[in-house]
Amino acid sequence: MPARVSRNIHDRLEPLPTEIRDIAWKAQVRLCARYRRLVDAGKPKVVVTTAIAREMVGFIWAIARIAQPNFT
Repeated sequence: MPARVSRNIHDRLEPLPTEIRDIAWKAQVRLCARYRRLVDAGKPKVVVTTAIAREMVGFIWAIARIAQPNFT
């Protein structure tokens, strides 16, 4: 399936800052394409899911850095 945003998700994203929405969309596009590439390469689904989850953590970290105030 291609990257897309359902109506429900779109409604939830609307109040968020543009920076966060941009990171989320970048993650959606990249991770959907990567999933397809890895499955097409014949990797086991467990390995593919683990790889996607590890990469998703990076996007979550980027969003958290924007959403949280700086602590010193």
